[in-house]
Amino acid sequence: MSHMHLELDAPPALPAGALRVIPLGGLGEIGRNMTIFEFGGKILVVDCGVLFPEETQPGVDLILPDFGPIRDRLKDVVGIVLTHGHEDHIGGVPYLLRERGNIPVIGSQLTLAFLDPKLKEHKLKDAPKYVVSEGDIMDLGPFELEFVAVNHSIPDALAVAIKTPAGVALHTGDFKMDQLPLDGRITDLRAFARLGEEGVDLFLTDSTNAEVPGFTTSERNITPAIDAVFASSTKRIIVASFASHIHRVQQVIDAAVKHDRKVAYVGRSMVRNMQIARELGYLHVPDGVVVDKIDAAPPHKMVLMSTGSQGEPMAALSRMANNSHQQVSLEPGDTVLMASSLIPGNENAIYRVIDGLTKLGANVVHKGNALVHVSGHASAGELLYCYNIVQPTNVLPVHGEIRHLHANAKLATSTGVPNVLLAEDGFVIDLVDGHASITGAVDCGYVYVDGSSVGDLTDSELKDRRVLAEEGFISVVVVIDSATGKILTGPEIHARGIAEDDSAFDEIMPKIVAALEEAIAEGTRDNRQLQQVIRRVLGSFVGRRLRRRPMILPVVVEA
Repeated sequence: MSHMHLELDAPPALPAGALRVIPLGGLGEIGRNMTIFEFGGKILVVDCGVLFPEETQPGVDLILPDFGPIRDRLKDVVGIVLTHGHEDHIGGVPYLLRERGNIPVIGSQLTLAFLDPKLKEHKLKDAPKYVVSEGDIMDLGPFELEFVAVNHSIPDALAVAIKTPAGVALHTGDFKMDQLPLDGRITDLRAFARLGEEGVDLFLTDSTNAEVPGFTTSERNITPAIDAVFASSTKRIIVASFASHIHRVQQVIDAAVKHDRKVAYVGRSMVRNMQIARELGYLHVPDGVVVDKIDAAPPHKMVLMSTGSQGEPMAALSRMANNSHQQVSLEPGDTVLMASSLIPGNENAIYRVIDGLTKLGANVVHKGNALVHVSGHASAGELLYCYNIVQPTNVLPVHGEIRHLHANAKLATSTGVPNVLLAEDGFVIDLVDGHASITGAVDCGYVYVDGSSVGDLTDSELKDRRVLAEEGFISVVVVIDSATGKILTGPEIHARGIAEDDSAFDEIMPKIVAALEEAIAEGTRDNRQLQQVIRRVLGSFVGRRLRRRPMILPVVVEA
């Protein structure tokens, strides 16, 4: 198993007839999935998603893959292939198309339908789009693409086989192997086997659930748990899910029909996505079940289908939990069904929402106390099957945090895969004469979308935001006579988020004055140096006395 080297040089020139693969996102984090394939001077992009920020990234709206490594080669990009319609695979597409608007986008019907509103929002309606489905074969420059049906927590997901003279790469996208899926569309293992027979030189596999033993529970198995919630609830039922989880919404609609309830959608993305899914035939809604108003029927006859299952502060469910939702105020006895997973990093936010809902008197049913959600990703048993069916010569685990990639690599090795590579974002993998190896790395970091700015926010500015949030802020103003060097007024100290009141700094005032007078007596007149003197004296006092390292902003004014 090839392990990761922390310091990798820039990759060598790509040998003629070789295939280069560079993951730009999704290896080392769950989200912002993006991989580029290069052959014969042309580039194919597979997926271009976003990552949602954690609590340590205050003010950040989204995190994108870094397009830097391909920015000066966008004219060589022959297409963007999207494996499925989840945000962590399609959310970054508008940002890439803003840099070159006429890159063809290829995906299944539902995937492109979910992308459409994003392109409109960014005024990118003219991007060429090609709808494909399983079994289709398409030539894009030097790449021949074959699309294979895979089962996932969103309909219409595809794996893609990328065939070049250097060999065949098979990218699973996100997938699992539910044998009794709600829509009857199973992962096409016969196609995987056929491709394996022909020879898969590089197999890129979803690692998200590689640490989970056995097999992912079938979606059908949660129907009884949802049914039980409906059977026992005497008031309103609020179900929270991803706005793209059509299978879960279908189960809720089926339960509503069975228990004679009406369904109303809450949250803009939920309304929009379910309308698209219904129009395209992916969601089956009997007439009269879905209503526009949340109070169209008495509480014991209503179901609200809401977003916000990840505890996102601005989403509908979080607002309900802190009683700030404009339309929905929870009543004691309401039931909230959280039908989704805990994405790593969101646990605290989700538990805060559960606590808020419980405090308001709601009965909260979630993954921790009932079988109301199953994962969309293959567990270890399913991945082992895939390796044995495909029998690839080289494996690159993708989509997962570092521990998931390692667990997936172990599975591949245990089935006898001759060469398993562990890579991170930016690593360069070259397939030469049937053998894949890590040949270097390109610079690629996190790109933050912050309000309307993309990529302007630096890590040091984020650090400043964390300091402000955690340690507080002190401003100090001193006015000095420019002629004599005497202190005219100050120091005036104002603190935020650190001390009871500004009198806490009374005892350090004389020391600041003394240090300034000493520095001026020694001939220091440079304002920046005098500001440093203030920062040093005040900083050590606050560190010693208050055990804090706040942001200190000294201002020295000459009069």
